[in-house]
Amino acid sequence: MSDGFEERDVARRVRVGGRIREVELLRRRELAEYLRLRPSVQALDQTAGVGAVHYLGRRAAASVEPELGHELVDDLSAADAMVDFTVPDAVVASVDAAITAGVPSVVGTTGADLTEVGERARDAGVPVFFAPNFAIGAVLMMRFAGEAARYLPRAEIVEAHNEAKKDAPSGTAKATAEAMGGDVAIHSVRLPGLVAHQEVLLAGEGQLLTIRHDAISREAYAPGVLLALERLTTMPPGLTIGLDALLG
Repeated sequence: MSDGFEERDVARRVRVGGRIREVELLRRRELAEYLRLRPSVQALDQTAGVGAVHYLGRRAAASVEPELGHELVDDLSAADAMVDFTVPDAVVASVDAAITAGVPSVVGTTGADLTEVGERARDAGVPVFFAPNFAIGAVLMMRFAGEAARYLPRAEIVEAHNEAKKDAPSGTAKATAEAMGGDVAIHSVRLPGLVAHQEVLLAGEGQLLTIRHDAISREAYAPGVLLALERLTTMPPGLTIGLDALLG
């Protein structure tokens, strides 16, 4: 690795510090990404109201650090909250398990319908928070696009993600289109080397407005995940959607 750490040393540090499962499966650059994330995460929030956190999906673990008063646990029954960044086929079952255990959830997995899960959560008195994107800049992009569409109704969206992303269009693109009135064409790109990128093009006679957001590393998502965890215990039972609801 370019920072001088051996891969096995990085794996040991991550596993002991956060008790992360499956860390041995991470590729070299993903392990380095965990370490690069830690300094910025430590300064984000010292007052989060959630202690023990059960995560599903290795990327979720990078946003929850012991230095913030959070402890990562493998046993859902020992958790105060669950964070899910998995895949569309798995998320409903994992949130249902959390609801059964009485554990509130923060969900970043897109591509699944959480409507019925939200109803079950409401009946059980358990909060579930879902956001298609936890980057603050992406939330502002959606907000600005919704405002701009009032004046420039001819628009299209181009979203680009890493080829490993399972769903297309992305949840962010669909949420942006909804904020713009719903009738907006979306173009999806899946290529290696990308993280998450979206461009909203709004056109009028003789002019073009472009609103763009680029997540160049997964550090972009940490503030939003931590904010959701901080507010989770104050949310009403059932499904709350969108980081925008937490920003005011």
